[in-house]
Amino acid sequence: MVALQYLSRRTAALLVTLVIACTITFVVFHIIPGDPALLMLGTEADPEVLTGLRQELGLDLPLHVQYLNWLKAVLAGDLGFSTRLKRPVAGLIGERLPVTISLAVLSMLLTLVISIPAGAYAATHHGQPIDYIIVFASQIGMAIPHFWLGILLILLFSMYWKVLPPGGFVQWSADPWKAFLSLVLPAFALATHRVASLTRITRASMLDALTQDYIRTGQSKGLPKLSLIYKHALKNSLMPIVTVAGMQFASLLAGSIVAEEVFALPGLGRLLLQAIGYRDLPLVQGIALFIAIVVVLVNFVTDILYMILDPRVRYK
Repeated sequence: MVALQYLSRRTAALLVTLVIACTITFVVFHIIPGDPALLMLGTEADPEVLTGLRQELGLDLPLHVQYLNWLKAVLAGDLGFSTRLKRPVAGLIGERLPVTISLAVLSMLLTLVISIPAGAYAATHHGQPIDYIIVFASQIGMAIPHFWLGILLILLFSMYWKVLPPGGFVQWSADPWKAFLSLVLPAFALATHRVASLTRITRASMLDALTQDYIRTGQSKGLPKLSLIYKHALKNSLMPIVTVAGMQFASLLAGSIVAEEVFALPGLGRLLLQAIGYRDLPLVQGIALFIAIVVVLVNFVTDILYMILDPRVRYK
C-alpha cells in the first residue's frame, strides 16, 4: 500500500512536470525576438510566401489558441512538420532515435562496467598507490574533451591501425556486427568523461559507507570481506550512483551533438544541429520537446529505482 502511494505521487508529479515541460517549450519558442517565419525564410523572402508560412504554422492565431492547438497535436503524437525537409517531425525523430539509443546504451554500459568496480576498488584501498592512480586517472578523464578524444581515436584506430570504422553507421538490420563496430569509438569517447565522474562518485559514496556502524559490526562478527564490501557497503552506496548515472543516461538519450557530428552518426543530436543550421524551428521545437520528455521520464525511472534500492524512500 505504501509503495502504491509512493508510485501514485511520483506518477502525478510526472504528469505535472510533463505539462510544465510542454508549456515551457512552447513559450520559449514563441518569445524569441522577431518573426519566426521571417527567421526561417530570411529577410529577402517574398511577402506572400511569408504570409503563407505564418498561416501554415498557425502564427496568425491568438497565442492561447496556438498553444491549445499545439498541445492537442502533441498529445496525439504530432510534433509538427519540418519546413525544410517537408516531413513530420515525429517521423524524423523516430528514424534517428535507434542510433542515439544504441549509442547511449553502449556508452552507459561501458560507464557502469568500468566506473563502479574502479570506484569501489579505490575506496577499499584508500590511501594506497592504486587509490591515487585511479583518482588521478579520473581527473584526467574529466579534463579530456570528448570531441578531441574522438578525433584521436579515429586517427589511432581507423587511420593508423585500421581496425574500426572512422564514422558513419550501418543499420542493425543490415549488419549487426558492423553496426556495433561503428558505435565502439563514439561510445568510448562519450563514456570517458562519464566513467571519470561516476568513478569519483562511487569512491566517495563507498568511503562514506565503509565508515558506518553496520560495517564495523559485520567485521566484528567475522563476515567475509567481499560480502561486507559488495553486499552491504556497495548496496548502500547506490543512491548517489543511480542519481548521477540517471542524469548521464538522460544526457546521452538527449543526443550527443558533438560526438555524432565528429563520427558522422545519423542520430538525434546531429539532426538537431542540422535543424538549427536550416533554421527549421518546428523541427528544433519538436526535438527540444522530445528531449525534455526523455529527461523527465528518466528522472521518473530513477525515482522508482530509489524505492527499490531503499524501501525507506517510499515512506518519505
